[in-house]
Amino acid sequence: MHAMIAAIENWITGTLGTHLGVFLCSMIPIIELRGAIPLGAALGLPWWQNYLFAVLGNMIPVPFILLFIRKLIAWMQKSRVKLFRRFADWLVAKAEKNRERIAKYSFFGVCLFVAIPLPVTGAWTGSLVAATIRMNFFKALLSCLLGVMIAGVIMTLGSYGVVAAFSFFA
Repeated sequence: MHAMIAAIENWITGTLGTHLGVFLCSMIPIIELRGAIPLGAALGLPWWQNYLFAVLGNMIPVPFILLFIRKLIAWMQKSRVKLFRRFADWLVAKAEKNRERIAKYSFFGVCLFVAIPLPVTGAWTGSLVAATIRMNFFKALLSCLLGVMIAGVIMTLGSYGVVAAFSFFA
């Protein structure tokens, strides 16, 4: 297991570079900045650089999701490809599951939903929900940004506290 972790670390730092590795990792759905910040901490990035690259990377997909997701889902639901239809229905069900609670609080609902540092509560899903409730683009973008920044602070404090604790005992 240790050899596999070392191989992944060598690939990220050698091929991508630590900063780009964190940036790209934070763009991946479900992983997002919740996985990118612990990765950057483990790779030895200073906390402020890690935070900055993770937040920026996590926000890159947001405007595209807000602008195009409804059209993409509608196209997928009409597709002849059963996999596309199922995936679109799954996405809509995921968004609808949290829609009522988030729509009730709109800006703060999306912000809080994105800020909770758990898988499937990040910027991707928050943007999807904001788009399905037809939230104003700039309002949704700002709401997601604030949520991502809050989640980043939580993850940075947690990650660097853990790293500091382990280095204290080493």
